[in-house]
Amino acid sequence: MSSKADEATATKPSGAWRSWFLGIILVAALVGAVLHFGEIENFGRLVARANLFWLALAVLFQLSTYASVAAGWAAVLRSAGASRPLSWLMPIALTKLFADQAVPSAGMGGNVLLVDQLVRLRVPRGTAVAALLVSMTGYYAAFAFFAVAMLVLLWLHDKATPLMAGMVTTFLLVALAIPSLALWLRHRGSQPLSPRLERVGVVRNLLEIVGQAPAHLIGDRPLLLRVTGFNALVFLADAATLWACLDALGGPAGFGTAFIALIMASIVVTLGPIPLGLGSFEATSTATLGFLGVPIENAFAATMLLRILTLWLPLLPGLMMMRSVLRRRPHRSRRSSRTSPPGNLPDSRKV
Repeated sequence: MSSKADEATATKPSGAWRSWFLGIILVAALVGAVLHFGEIENFGRLVARANLFWLALAVLFQLSTYASVAAGWAAVLRSAGASRPLSWLMPIALTKLFADQAVPSAGMGGNVLLVDQLVRLRVPRGTAVAALLVSMTGYYAAFAFFAVAMLVLLWLHDKATPLMAGMVTTFLLVALAIPSLALWLRHRGSQPLSPRLERVGVVRNLLEIVGQAPAHLIGDRPLLLRVTGFNALVFLADAATLWACLDALGGPAGFGTAFIALIMASIVVTLGPIPLGLGSFEATSTATLGFLGVPIENAFAATMLLRILTLWLPLLPGLMMMRSVLRRRPHRSRRSSRTSPPGNLPDSRKV
């Protein structure tokens, strides 16, 4: 009886609402690609004028971001005794980062996909939820730390403005609220919701899922520090990518300048509801670089090259993986889980 109940809980959140959500992501991505096709066309011209050494370095920095995200999940799975190869988790990282940008929602877009994809790798659902909660907490902890560090750097160079301080403060409130909400739901367990919330199926299902996370993983502070470190590497690699893009296009700037612009643009995109951060990221990054002394032409070109490397080039594989997820149906997952031998795990190329 309990196995059937667990199975029902495992498949219930993967129903119609997930299909609608994935459909929205695909539409947002396609609309964004059409609106910004000119940026993709400029890629060849940018590469033609770019220093190939710095361009290759920028690509390597970007590849490292997917490895860092996957390494954070791998740390949680390893602590739970459900280790999976890093090569199996990296495709999920690509899909999640793509979904996070397609539907920003304060960085929550890809989190709704993570649990289902880990379960397809035969990770216990409770462990998958723990990976989500720990990685989410680590992400916002690293992001908040770097947001404060960015503001301190601006203040030390007499560049901080009330607007920047207000944006960082607003972001810190969001960064605290989102993981706090998830952890609050976790501590509630299966306690009943208010009658009004009980009528909202998504909230009810979310509470049921989050309550399955093992407490010993959520409360493991050394594990949380490790995962926070992996998420910090993602931000540093993105900043290093922008720094390399500036050097590749002949407009060298210090790493600190690229770091400030990247974090400020990321905060604006996180707080905004615009799919893919269309326009908001480019405008904020260019304006911040210009504010810090980088010529506007170089700032815009480097930002556009950064967006091509971080968003538009991964667009096609991201869309293909999202389409693969969308085409999978819960009844197929149930059937395969019943018939597959315990030692057989899915091919990572199908994730």
